[in-house]
Amino acid sequence: MCTLALIGTALSVGGALVEGQQSRQIADYQARAYEQQAQADAQAAAFEQGQERHKQDFLQAQARAQAGASGVAMAGSPTEVLAANARQGQLDIKAIQYGSQLRQNNLTTQAAVSRFSGRRAAAASIFKAGGNLVSGLSGLYDPSKAVTFGTSAFPPAPGGGLY
Repeated sequence: MCTLALIGTALSVGGALVEGQQSRQIADYQARAYEQQAQADAQAAAFEQGQERHKQDFLQAQARAQAGASGVAMAGSPTEVLAANARQGQLDIKAIQYGSQLRQNNLTTQAAVSRFSGRRAAAASIFKAGGNLVSGLSGLYDPSKAVTFGTSAFPPAPGGGLY
């Protein structure tokens, strides 16, 4: 009977430790996934910024061609319009970059939280295993079968007093 109880305690302790390690592995996997998403977002934003630059270059060239075709000199108002368009284009590119950076920061934070959660689960499993060990070992103790020391060889006195 004692052997079965010890085996059960050992399995309970081992199960708690394995559970903690599995939780940590899952959290680490999730953290890597968040980091990969952040990296993919950075690549997508870089591509989108390139596309926006190309679009802005095309619009600027088109505006210069229209101004030239109309016979207007490239000074004064047309130049100011082109400069304003260029500034707006840069703002659009910066907005893409800023949005991507926000998403990357969010994903990086989620990765850190996931790793922290995994470490916490692994630490909690150690305490759970210790609790299971103490609980299991305390269940093995039976006070009725315990050896007692310091008892008298004489029967107690009648009435609870001394002889």
